[in-house]
Amino acid sequence: MPGNGIYRAITPVLALILAGCNPFSEAGPMMDEYVERLARVLEAPPQFSEIDSANQLPRRRDRVLTVPELDMGMLDFLSLYGCELQYVVGEKNSVMGRVMQPLNRLRYEVRFIEAARECLPEIEDEDFSDELEEAIESKLESLPIAIWNATWGVEEIEKLFTLAKGYYPVAAEGNPVSDLAVDIDRLNAAVARLRADDLTVSLEFAGSVHQRWQAEYRAGQLINSALLLTARLQDGTRLLMQRIEGRPLCLNGQPNNQSDIVQNMFFSVYIEKIQPYMSSVRQARTALIEPFEHLARIQTDVMPERFADWYQRHLSQDAPKGLWQELDAAMMEHTRAWQELLGQCGMRPGD
Repeated sequence: MPGNGIYRAITPVLALILAGCNPFSEAGPMMDEYVERLARVLEAPPQFSEIDSANQLPRRRDRVLTVPELDMGMLDFLSLYGCELQYVVGEKNSVMGRVMQPLNRLRYEVRFIEAARECLPEIEDEDFSDELEEAIESKLESLPIAIWNATWGVEEIEKLFTLAKGYYPVAAEGNPVSDLAVDIDRLNAAVARLRADDLTVSLEFAGSVHQRWQAEYRAGQLINSALLLTARLQDGTRLLMQRIEGRPLCLNGQPNNQSDIVQNMFFSVYIEKIQPYMSSVRQARTALIEPFEHLARIQTDVMPERFADWYQRHLSQDAPKGLWQELDAAMMEHTRAWQELLGQCGMRPGD
């Protein structure tokens, strides 16, 4: 038929239009639609609160710490000494060595300590041996600073935590944070070993971790979604509580036509749409945000003050004013309100 070609061309376009009209395909429209439908079945006007704003990761100049340098005269002398240490120091004294990226600087600090320890038994001059031991001790003391810079001080992490990429996806295929979760767990293990003076840990994998951070933005999306969920669940809880404290949904605990509508909305929207999204955000939070919290927490001894405020708000799982504590409270209060309302009609979930 002549029209078949036109039909085949139009069908994908119609599908895209229809998909765009589905409010449950994206987090923002989905949560707004939930509040609107909840208000409708409860016969109340919807009220939308402002969604709290998050702060971007502190600027790099506020995250990067200064690594103490050894006396240049001593470095020049070491660069002439006949052991592996001379090559390590020579590398640092090169033009490229003076502008090392944080990860390469950490690698240098580790190599210096290892090479200096190997060189120490070969030194016969007692004064110089004492100086080299002091240099090793100095490098060990400043190693946590180099570790911090190579984790929280790198430019790539800014992409991972950017807030410019919207919300965590709804019904995403596969696990959007699986590779990132593997990376951060491996990085945490390496950092723990380095901070325990186990310098044998390989850092070869860290470069690819940073590259993935630069290509992903899931951490920032999760922060945005936490704030979205908190605001809209609180909006929904207010609607539920207004009905609970006002005109009963059911008289004498007997279900009626409206309670059936409310219960249907509870299952078809809250249980089938909203709860799966909350669950996916919770799972991604456990896999990604909590390990990043750990990466920061184990380095609190060198954490910059401006970063500490951001950490308490955006990463901490137990800070009273942390956004994750606020989300947990919003979810519990919302669940409790639903149980109380449906309980008026003998429909309490789980009964």
